[in-house]
Amino acid sequence: MIKLSLIACVCASALYGNATENLQKEVKALQNTVLEMQEQIDTVQQHDAKDNIKFTVDFRTELNNINYQYNDYSFKGTDLSGTSMGNDNLMATRLFLNMKSSPMDKLTFSGQLAAYGVWGGHAYGFEDASLKGWSSSSKASDTLMRIRQAYFVYSDAFSNGLPYAFSVGRRQSTDGFLANHREGNKNAGSPLAHITNMEVDGAMVKLDLSKYLLSGSFIKAVYGRAHTGAGVETLYDNGGYRPYAIEDGDSNENVDFLVLLGNIYDNGQYKVMFEHASIFNTKGQNLETLAKSTDAGTAYLDAISFQLTGVGDMVNDFLDETTLFASFARTQYNPDNGHQLLGSTENEVGYSVWAGFTIPDMLTKNGKIGFEYNHGSQYWTPMTWAEDSVMGSKVSVRGDAYEAYWNFNIMGLKNLTGQVRYTYEQHDYTPNIRCSGWVKPEKVDIEAENIRAYVRYQF
Repeated sequence: MIKLSLIACVCASALYGNATENLQKEVKALQNTVLEMQEQIDTVQQHDAKDNIKFTVDFRTELNNINYQYNDYSFKGTDLSGTSMGNDNLMATRLFLNMKSSPMDKLTFSGQLAAYGVWGGHAYGFEDASLKGWSSSSKASDTLMRIRQAYFVYSDAFSNGLPYAFSVGRRQSTDGFLANHREGNKNAGSPLAHITNMEVDGAMVKLDLSKYLLSGSFIKAVYGRAHTGAGVETLYDNGGYRPYAIEDGDSNENVDFLVLLGNIYDNGQYKVMFEHASIFNTKGQNLETLAKSTDAGTAYLDAISFQLTGVGDMVNDFLDETTLFASFARTQYNPDNGHQLLGSTENEVGYSVWAGFTIPDMLTKNGKIGFEYNHGSQYWTPMTWAEDSVMGSKVSVRGDAYEAYWNFNIMGLKNLTGQVRYTYEQHDYTPNIRCSGWVKPEKVDIEAENIRAYVRYQF
């Protein structure tokens, strides 16, 4: 009996061992099959990711209440002193259609199509009943599409390990560093919004210096063109044939710019950025012809901006979510002989300060309340005329500006946000609406205020 039991155990063990071995082989084969299928899926996903353009949407509808009080102001011979104007119900819709693709490693393309107009407004700004903005897209005569951004970026590293990138196209140069807070954007654009907030066409080279200098440090050089003197002439224009030719004389010179900017230091909590810009052949006035000239001199703009994200080191939730920021900027316009800039034949210097903070609203998740202050001197003239505000650029105010805003998620949804914002401006000198080197900043007294509320969808 003992011998039979031993024989049975040996046979059972052999059978069990064979079954276990077979099961292990089947599991191994199944694992190999799963790995092969995953590799195929990864290949398809990588191909699709590189073979397609990814689209995202930024859609915003806003309501504005604006008011202007002209305490002391004359314009083109008309004295507006003691009058007021405004609009208590200005509604507008803005749409950004964002594009991004990466056909290969190290190379990406980014683009943005934009539409921004007031409710019931006119297409192209013409007060023609047949060109109403809300009907233009349904008519065969409408072929206008605005390109706000379109550029590629190639990123790599030199043989010594220094990372670099270069790019060509229409740059993402609006809502830059510090302006992102008031616009409700989590991330800031590339330039410093204190002196640059407008789309630019140019070429960029970037060097990442964080491994060799301070934490997060980098430098960028951007060279571009703000105005071309090359007119589109046809065979019948002015009795000649000269497509895109530049006429002699300073009224049709190219206006180019060179910008150097970058991070001095950025460790995630403390961030310091700088920017220097030179504008060549900037616009002014020819003293001989008294005409507006695009070859009147050179302008230099400089800014240094600081941001502290989180006060202290894990003190409490309120201070951890508090952000402080400040910026100082300077502009200098140097006219050439026979010309004037900002109504002067001398080199004129302007200054500006910008300070503010954001704090948790203590009511909603991720909601922020912000306060900002700006001050600019008489000759303060930055390149900020593309700033998203119906009153123009409050950063370029020649006087004082005060602003308060509340950014929050609607119904707790991260893709649906809202903002309520109040802006007050006291203009002590002629308002700077578009970096106008040919306009003399004269003494004025204008009060302007704007209450804005918007709802914004992003996906």
